[in-house]
Amino acid sequence: MEPKQPIKIAYFSAEIGISASLPTYSGGLGVLAGDHIKAAADAELPLCAVTLLYKEGYFQQRLNARGYQTETYTRFDPEPLLTREPVRFTLRLRERDVWIQAYRYDYTGLTGFTVPIYFLDTDLEENFDDDRILTMRLYSGDKNHRILQEAILGFGGMRLLEELGHTQIETYHMNEGHCSFLTLQLYEKFGHDRERVRRLCHFTTHTPVPAGHDHFNLARCEKLLHGLLPTDLALPSLVQNSRLHMTELGLYFSRSANGVSRLHGRVAQEQFPDFTIDSITNGVYHPYWVGRSLRELFDRALPGWRQEPERLLEVDTIAEDDLLHAHDSLQHFLLGYVNSQTQRALSQELLTLGFARRAAGYKRARLIFRNPERLIQLGEGKIQIIFAGKAHPQDQQGKQIIQDIVAMSNRFFGQIKVVFLENYNLWLGRLITSGVDVWLNTPLRPNEASGTSGMKAALNGIPNLSILDGWWAEGCRHGENGWGIGRPDHPDDDRDADHLYTLLEEEVLPWYYGPKERRVRLMRESIKTGVQFTAHRMIREYIEKVYSRG
Repeated sequence: MEPKQPIKIAYFSAEIGISASLPTYSGGLGVLAGDHIKAAADAELPLCAVTLLYKEGYFQQRLNARGYQTETYTRFDPEPLLTREPVRFTLRLRERDVWIQAYRYDYTGLTGFTVPIYFLDTDLEENFDDDRILTMRLYSGDKNHRILQEAILGFGGMRLLEELGHTQIETYHMNEGHCSFLTLQLYEKFGHDRERVRRLCHFTTHTPVPAGHDHFNLARCEKLLHGLLPTDLALPSLVQNSRLHMTELGLYFSRSANGVSRLHGRVAQEQFPDFTIDSITNGVYHPYWVGRSLRELFDRALPGWRQEPERLLEVDTIAEDDLLHAHDSLQHFLLGYVNSQTQRALSQELLTLGFARRAAGYKRARLIFRNPERLIQLGEGKIQIIFAGKAHPQDQQGKQIIQDIVAMSNRFFGQIKVVFLENYNLWLGRLITSGVDVWLNTPLRPNEASGTSGMKAALNGIPNLSILDGWWAEGCRHGENGWGIGRPDHPDDDRDADHLYTLLEEEVLPWYYGPKERRVRLMRESIKTGVQFTAHRMIREYIEKVYSRG
């Protein structure tokens, strides 16, 4: 089959969050991938994306009264949202042929330009039951399951592009190590010519946390993927202690690589000293993440802002009352939803803090509760907090974090209103990041590679109250567009919590309950800051630093 237009960039990602109706993502990595694709469409880049079709998605989160998380998996029917491609092929896995069916979703940008996203599916009648479930759920199963999923993404994704006739690709962009097997397919195709493979590949790493980098026993890989792995794979830089490291594999075969903020680029360089790692700070797709009433205000006051986010730098021309009214409308919608889901009766008269992200230890969701008495003393009758986020089904620490927050919610009843919203997704993410008053982020520096949720809040005029990690390390102007928590050179739970309380008491609360003019000034500066962190800016950097070198 000949493609309708020559594809020059193939963007591979294990998860892509393009729409709340497509449960093919779990969190930040997938949502970022979706924003990357949307901005690429607006830039009219000749790009396609490749991922897996998860017919049971990640999971639906349910919390009981104590905050105990349970997971349910609701089956997703890909049609008619996705188009079944007339392409079906086999991949040799576990010494047998596994059939793979491709589906396509066409994302159309603001100019009408379309970027195709291809989804790979093994849930076919021709396959054994054990093979049909391989692509069923995101980030599920044991090590064998993960290896096979990543093989379908890498080897299978490359086979798909060949079947579709995409023969003019100049850049294979790997969004994390889950995609790295694609390099071995190229390695075989080009007769083990490493430099030729390297000229075609780029790698983006997203996590400073070691657990975020997959590595598998080499013998296990050889058994499951017999015939797919090249015979000279055991290179010292790739295989360490008889384990295949997927991030190193992708880096080894790439001409260039990047972290996703300036700070993370430096951290990633220290993590992987044998490779050269640049940085391109993440950005968010602003036409989606700005809340409805604010979008409508910008459409009236700053026409063209969707195509040219720099127009938002003129936000000073918008009347104070108009900005506040737009924010109040967004908050009214958020609190209406919260109050329909909980029994806490949140009020628009109180400072609303928002904290929504995956429940993981290094993100320190419980930091604000480190000294409950002090929090009550400074916040009673003044503060309310909205939490949301999922814990991985096997992450007992993450599940405990959620239970602890719910326990604190009960402990603070009648003094500080605390709610935890279940089933965090794209829709709820936009609802929260556009409707709270201040965005709270308290990771243990330097473990937050980027932190795109804070960028979304900023674009909605919501100041960040955050540790100077990820994007906020380069975006914060303390007291002007938000507040920086802690000392960057001395991350420490007790000191960071103490500084958080001090900032709330001495700066944040006086700002919120003070003169309207001061409040709006900070909101405007937040929006201006957000302009620097849009996916449109991000995609321009990828074009300049990566794609133009293909």
